[in-house]
Amino acid sequence: MKRLLLLGGGHAHVHVLRELAREPMPATQVTLVSPFPRQLYSGMVPGLVAGHYAVDDCVIPLPPLASAAGVTFVQASATALDTGARCVSLSNGDRLRYEALSLDTGPVMPTGVVTGADEYAWPVRPIETFIARWQALLDQHTGELAGSLVVIGGGAAGVELAMAFKYRLGSAVAVAIVTGGGPVLGGQSGGLQRRATRALKRCGVTIFDDVCEQIGATCLQLKSGLELACDWPILCIGAAAAPWLAGSGLQCNPQGFVETGPTLQSVSHPQVFAAGDVATRRDVSHPKSGVYAVRAGPPLAANLRHFMAGGELQTYQPQQHSLALLACGEQRAIASWNRWSFEADWVWRWKNHIDRRFVEKYLLDGV
Repeated sequence: MKRLLLLGGGHAHVHVLRELAREPMPATQVTLVSPFPRQLYSGMVPGLVAGHYAVDDCVIPLPPLASAAGVTFVQASATALDTGARCVSLSNGDRLRYEALSLDTGPVMPTGVVTGADEYAWPVRPIETFIARWQALLDQHTGELAGSLVVIGGGAAGVELAMAFKYRLGSAVAVAIVTGGGPVLGGQSGGLQRRATRALKRCGVTIFDDVCEQIGATCLQLKSGLELACDWPILCIGAAAAPWLAGSGLQCNPQGFVETGPTLQSVSHPQVFAAGDVATRRDVSHPKSGVYAVRAGPPLAANLRHFMAGGELQTYQPQQHSLALLACGEQRAIASWNRWSFEADWVWRWKNHIDRRFVEKYLLDGV
């Protein structure tokens, strides 16, 4: 009996589970390891924060999906990977061996780059921990909250969350975003940057094109010397690789992410596959985005099946451009494709339809 180990319950792996529920792999024992018993879909988190969704609207339960696929589910996280011994050590003390390993664990939040972040900030990853803190805050304050909230990070997730917080909390909470220097959505087209900036200002979010150097109990210290009052610092500064990858023996890029080729296999260890934010393609560059993680699901599922059967693997070429849909707090959204962008309420309805359809596809009724 061959052993296939799926490490992480990310966007690509839920698709693998769905395909296994439709057609099991012969003579293969498949195990899924995830630190949480569900995937809280990242694309719906801004809508959840804004109050448009309940938590149950945004989650894909993993144990039922695994059970339908004949896959053993283990709730734990990886602590070490030994590619020489083909063994993964887990937080529960177990050591699991494999003939093939697939990584879809996502990134971690690099809290160490900002002084005081580990002690005072709310990192947005792990998403489950972030949402639990947010729900606890709402439960503790049944009336109107008052104070100041700052989102640290000017990428797409930071922009969406800043507007979601402002919409949900109203005028009694001052909401700001610290971009990290430069405009919001740095690296995107100027038209999209301007549209996002207008949307933030319309929502009442104050923008600081500055760098947060230190987080304290009640304030932030910016590089410019400015001090911002802050009751709730939300850390949203991009993705970092999990520390256990560094000692795994896998070839990684300078940022620590697993380098893969066109078949989604590790360039150094062909029995290891990787998709989503934990991986980076050596042959083609694309941003770390949920869109690309979702699109990697079908080729990953196909190649895992072919690999376990000793068949020929398929190459996968990610699309050069992807559609981005940014929620704007209220039920409006910005759509962008390459250098084109548009904002409207119908874009929100379009995004809502896409997001709900994604989640529903991986519930048992949709398998």
